[in-house]
Amino acid sequence: MLLSDTIFETFNAITANKARSGLTVLGIVIGIASVIAMLAIGTGAQKDIADKIKGIGSNLLMVMPGEQKSFGYAVRGGGGSAQTLTMDDVEAIQEDVDLVEEVAPSSSGKKQIVSSLSNTNTTVNGVTNNYADVKNIEMSEGIFISEKNNKGISKVVVLGQDVAINLFGEEAEVIGQKIRIEGINFSIIGVTESKGGSGMTNEDDAVYIPLSTYQQYLQGDDYLSLINLKVVDQDSMTKAQSQVEELLLARHKIDNSEDADFNIMNQADIVEMASSATQTFTILLGAVAGISLVVGGIGIMNMMLTNVTERTREIGLRKSIGAKKKDINQQFLFESIILTFIGGAAGILLGIGVALGVAKFGGISTEISMFSIVLAVGVSALIGIVFGYYPARRAANLNPIEALRYE
Repeated sequence: MLLSDTIFETFNAITANKARSGLTVLGIVIGIASVIAMLAIGTGAQKDIADKIKGIGSNLLMVMPGEQKSFGYAVRGGGGSAQTLTMDDVEAIQEDVDLVEEVAPSSSGKKQIVSSLSNTNTTVNGVTNNYADVKNIEMSEGIFISEKNNKGISKVVVLGQDVAINLFGEEAEVIGQKIRIEGINFSIIGVTESKGGSGMTNEDDAVYIPLSTYQQYLQGDDYLSLINLKVVDQDSMTKAQSQVEELLLARHKIDNSEDADFNIMNQADIVEMASSATQTFTILLGAVAGISLVVGGIGIMNMMLTNVTERTREIGLRKSIGAKKKDINQQFLFESIILTFIGGAAGILLGIGVALGVAKFGGISTEISMFSIVLAVGVSALIGIVFGYYPARRAANLNPIEALRYE
């Protein structure tokens, strides 16, 4: 049979019952669209989480007070509660670890902040002047905490974008105004640029004061909640972490690393762990969407089997005038593949549209990858072949005499 004849017959067979063909194709459309949209949402979430983690700093190591021993039992201190890190540790890291470019110690805690218009409960960070460089903080207006502020134990404060809005409203002039933290007046000297974070990475919902001021007026001691370390480059992260660990173990007179009274978090490890979790989530979404593809494939098989039954006399007539098994097989298999590709093309367009719509109106990051489109096309072709093979083979094996007698 000529290819032109096959195409002509396929067109006639598909359009003979438009409603049935349309409903069959719809199953494939929904399946393909679901796969593309779900993978786009999962991939977008994975990229968004990684970007937010990277947004808290570049090549970052975070040293935190960790496990303490009390009467032979391990006691884990929360942020700021364990008293194991000091400015002496900071100076030692600066002097002895060459792979660390900058060190930014800090102490923090949740505090009530009151302005003349409103109040809010947020994180107050006591920081040094290089904290902004290490944590990639940019200023929307005003200036950040300076070395002079720390030396003078100044009562000045820099507000995160969300805090400024909560306390004074949108587009208010806040520089020079006063706020109270635990009854102590602070002058506002700056507002940070929004990073759009959330949860633990939401630096917009935080304020910054000099570390010396925080320790003297709000904390009452010289211990640190966190030491942020900026490593010279990404490739040196693991080596720098090992050097810092060895140094602090020696300084704290601890022989076994399992007994360390501090923890070191590697930003690269956090990104990898988050990416692994979101990748699993993406695969799960794709697998769930893939079920609808299987259902669509079953719909195609059902339609093709119905077509074989309805066209039994036609098949018998073709065989009686010389049509071979491969011609009949090719005809029905081609119909199945064409139906699948029509559904696949429409599904790709719908899936891209859904992904873009979710990103625009749902506020969820999506990323449409060429991999998902190629996967959708490949799967649709496979479904057309797999689910069309049995009906095509059944048609090809019909006995021409019995087929002609079929009522």
